[in-house]
Amino acid sequence: MVVSAVIGAISVYIVAADLAEAELIAEALVEDRLAACVNILGNIHSVYRWQGAVERADEIALIAKTTGSLFDRLVERVRALHSYDTPAIAAWPIVAGDAAYLDWIQAETDQALH
Repeated sequence: MVVSAVIGAISVYIVAADLAEAELIAEALVEDRLAACVNILGNIHSVYRWQGAVERADEIALIAKTTGSLFDRLVERVRALHSYDTPAIAAWPIVAGDAAYLDWIQAETDQALH
């Protein structure tokens, strides 16, 4: 179950398996207006516990700028494109920002609500 309590602007942290997957996800989210912008931050090295074992992987981090009202749909889209069974998708509210920037996020994602 997806939980989205924030309605205003949010940043969504996503981890992809490789650059090709990151670019596929980023382009789909922007094309579908589920995000105004997605930054592909580049290579990260992750250490995590999975199915009882400590694992290591080179991955790609992304940050999508969107609204809380679109979070559930964004998660569904990422899951449909992602190669992982349990992809990292986590959001945090943007508690302050330049008004023009926040208006831009809203304007670029408004059409996804219809």
